Amino acid sequence: MQNKISNALKKILLVFFLIVLYSYTLLITNLPDEVVVFEGEKISLKTLLGVNIKTKRQGTVETASNNGKAITDSAGNAKLEVSLFDKFKLKNVNVDILPRTKVIPVGNIAGVKLYTNGVLVVGMSEIEGVDKKKYKPYANSGIKEGDTIVEINQKHINSTEDLIDTVNKSHGQDVKIKYVHEEHTKECSIVPVQTNGSQYKLGLWVRDSAAGVGTVSFYEPSSKTFGALGHGITDIDTNELINIASGEFVTTRILSITKGESGNPGKIQGTVENQSNIGKIYKNSKFGIYGKVDNISSLNLDTSKEMDVALREEIKTGKATILCSLDNQKPQMYEIEIEKIYKENNYDNKSMQIKVTDKKLLERTGGIIQGMSGSPIIQNGKFVGAVTHVLVNDPTKGYAVFGDIMLKQSKEVS
Repeated sequence: MQNKISNALKKILLVFFLIVLYSYTLLITNLPDEVVVFEGEKISLKTLLGVNIKTKRQGTVETASNNGKAITDSAGNAKLEVSLFDKFKLKNVNVDILPRTKVIPVGNIAGVKLYTNGVLVVGMSEIEGVDKKKYKPYANSGIKEGDTIVEINQKHINSTEDLIDTVNKSHGQDVKIKYVHEEHTKECSIVPVQTNGSQYKLGLWVRDSAAGVGTVSFYEPSSKTFGALGHGITDIDTNELINIASGEFVTTRILSITKGESGNPGKIQGTVENQSNIGKIYKNSKFGIYGKVDNISSLNLDTSKEMDVALREEIKTGKATILCSLDNQKPQMYEIEIEKIYKENNYDNKSMQIKVTDKKLLERTGGIIQGMSGSPIIQNGKFVGAVTHVLVNDPTKGYAVFGDIMLKQSKEVS
């Protein structure tokens, strides 16, 4: 009996040890190799008991009990050493400390035109050959919806026209395709099927551009960069983030506004036809779109409204305002409440939960609607973030991304 209890205890201890070992392994694996922060911003990294994070630059140590107390007080670079019980070095984390930067909140609705790097596969379909038989030439090629075709027979593909022309010139011979799947470049071969005359097809539906409207969040004068939307632009068919080669930001004219209701989000409809250029888009990320402003006058900026970007410790639950334009006029201020703040969230654009409280905005839109994404949020005279999502079942509520995340993204194109 005692032996059975002893063996059971050993198994429990072994399982416990393996769980602890897995937890520590997972923690170390998930610690970033590089962190970008602003002067005065706290470094917040998850730790476990015995895992110490030390910076030689300031001689401070972060542990499970005091994590987040190391303050970066000047721009430059630093290195954090991660160790176990201060004895065994596990890894280094490089810290890039950016200077505090002022921005001008914008709030204008603008048009977005994106052009892909290659062509995006948005669908696949069986095709009928000249022999009246059905074919799936893409079968077993490895290509999936959401992948991007960048080369065919060593020729770079910039548009759907390029793909059609190159495939037709193959005259049915095997074509070598280079494509990108989940950020990995792969290669395959497909034999095109002749459909009629000199027409050959792969059975793939592709797209090379996308367009829409959204709100400009901020303009950063020293680098002439802008940030907008607070979320990335995904393909409507694949729901994948569009890998862009270039893009244009243009003024837009609002045509109509559909009020949001529970279960049915509203939207702003606008046109980008015959509008003025604002600038070029260089980055489409899950935290928004970013680029350079070429035509500053098109934004109608009030340069006296330049303000600091709030650090996360400075953001409080409670009253704030958003800036947005709903009538082709200058953006207006509307009251909101910041209900929840997720200070340690660096992984998605749901940094804060917000609620629209302004009666005028609620009467006009019902709350947050499509097209308002990117509307800047201001609290205590500082830019704290931008609207990103609406809660479908309650359009008065939604999410917002931290301003510091957006500014860090914009620094990559400045």
